[in-house]
Amino acid sequence: MGKAGAARKLASAAAYGGGGLSVLGGALYGLLRAEAQLARRTIGEPGDVTPPDATGWYGRGRPGPALKIVLLGDSSAAGYGVERVEDTPGARLASGAAERAHRRVYLRAFAKIGARSSDLAGQLDQALPIEPDVAVVLIGANDVTHRVRPASSVGDLVEAVRRLREAGVAVVVGTCPDLGTVKPIPAPLKQVARTWSRRLAAAQTIAVVEGGGRTVSLGSVLGPEFAAAPGVMFGPDRFHPSAAGYRALASVLLPSVLAAVGLIPDDEAAPEALRGEGVLPITAAALQAVNVPGTEVDGTQVAGRSRGVRGRWVELRHRRSQPQSEGEAPDTSEDREEHDEDDEPAGTTTA
Repeated sequence: MGKAGAARKLASAAAYGGGGLSVLGGALYGLLRAEAQLARRTIGEPGDVTPPDATGWYGRGRPGPALKIVLLGDSSAAGYGVERVEDTPGARLASGAAERAHRRVYLRAFAKIGARSSDLAGQLDQALPIEPDVAVVLIGANDVTHRVRPASSVGDLVEAVRRLREAGVAVVVGTCPDLGTVKPIPAPLKQVARTWSRRLAAAQTIAVVEGGGRTVSLGSVLGPEFAAAPGVMFGPDRFHPSAAGYRALASVLLPSVLAAVGLIPDDEAAPEALRGEGVLPITAAALQAVNVPGTEVDGTQVAGRSRGVRGRWVELRHRRSQPQSEGEAPDTSEDREEHDEDDEPAGTTTA
């Protein structure tokens, strides 16, 4: 089976409750079991250190209405490994959104260390009462290292996207990173992790876009700067990003988050061929995206139709990177006199 067929089968299996194991085969699954056990022994389990909580208000003094963002997923969303809240991906993302959109931003972080796709349901139970404008989801790496069947993993993500879209929330999913780039994992098992994580990322892309969200490929852990300077971009465990790595992560996600809520420049409304952007069938776009970090995939129409003979039409975008803003610490005070009542996120109280 070719890569396109494998990705399509995996996404279909998730949607219809299939097992999905045959996509990679029993022998490869067995190798992945050994890969995960070796990775956990080499890298170690996350300690008791809790990442700083990025929840709060950003963009003090900027006008409303406030943009409400929820951050869901695993340790990469939580910012595991950094000591300052300003260095977390949540703070970087919210600070950048406030600066680029010239809006106040309220961010709530629900991501948890060690979370898998099955944990998204509990995070959503907490997030939906806030009535967010956009949800940013980073998930998948722990599903790979804990040998979760891909169809189950993608099925849980599909359900999360469904709930968010039914609530009117825009969805941006950073797909599973390429775990073959993690330094402590030796060859040849490194290739197993690369194969599994890339196919999971392709299936996530198909499933999320079919469900009405958009995806951003994290690919080879955000590309050449990580490969060129792993000592700088990875944290002490050589698995999670460093402060510099989370800064790069946020800069990749930010343009797509702003696009999801319609806060983009007019000159970015349509794909640009010179940047390698265009309209493709969904499976072809998903397979391209996993190989090019930072690639956004979102649904579109061609001649008034959302589907062609090769499936869902999508836009493949390489949005212009934004200058990396300095992260700011959130305003977590309960004194909200500076904000209009209509700007208060649901679920919060005013002193």
